[in-house]
Amino acid sequence: MERGGSHPANGEAPSALQAPPSLSTDAKPSIGARLSVAVDDLSFFGSDAIARPVTAELGATTPLGRRLEVAALDGDRGERLTAQLRRSEPLAVGSAVVTGAGALQVELLVHAVVQSDTERVTRDGVSRATASALQRAEAFGVRHLAMSPFGTGAGNLDVDDAAQVMVEAIVRHLASSPLPERVTVVVESEHEREAFASRIAWIASA
Repeated sequence: MERGGSHPANGEAPSALQAPPSLSTDAKPSIGARLSVAVDDLSFFGSDAIARPVTAELGATTPLGRRLEVAALDGDRGERLTAQLRRSEPLAVGSAVVTGAGALQVELLVHAVVQSDTERVTRDGVSRATASALQRAEAFGVRHLAMSPFGTGAGNLDVDDAAQVMVEAIVRHLASSPLPERVTVVVESEHEREAFASRIAWIASA
């Protein structure tokens, strides 16, 4: 897996639809093997990289994101990550950047921008941010990407909306790209797991 500093992406993704994404016959059987959901502690989850939702200034957007940030910024490696996270200008919603992972056990963090001071969380923004995160993971040779739910939290998308938008964007990427080989959405509750698992199953069976 290639390693490096912070790199942006502004990949576009189609807006979330009510119907499942169009998949080729060859792509459909592989979705269940490549995309899954798990209830776990993201800070200790075994993967090559973690994708997390952030603000335009790369700040955490949820309590889970904040805990992950605190864990990553611990110690000397955390200090290097702090330097990487300093940005001269805010990033665009829907973009993503890659940095080292600080004190976390993974190699890389993918920071996907879902909101800014002037743009609230939307389905379209979450879709574009998810697509950009996957594109950056592919560019860095990530084989197994763990992702936290994007766009959730007070006043934002509910978990069912987030699951629909993210899963459809992930499936679109996996249908046309060999990397990441595996994507795991890591959640904190059984309710969240059911929302993502149901969406994955529905699309895989369509």
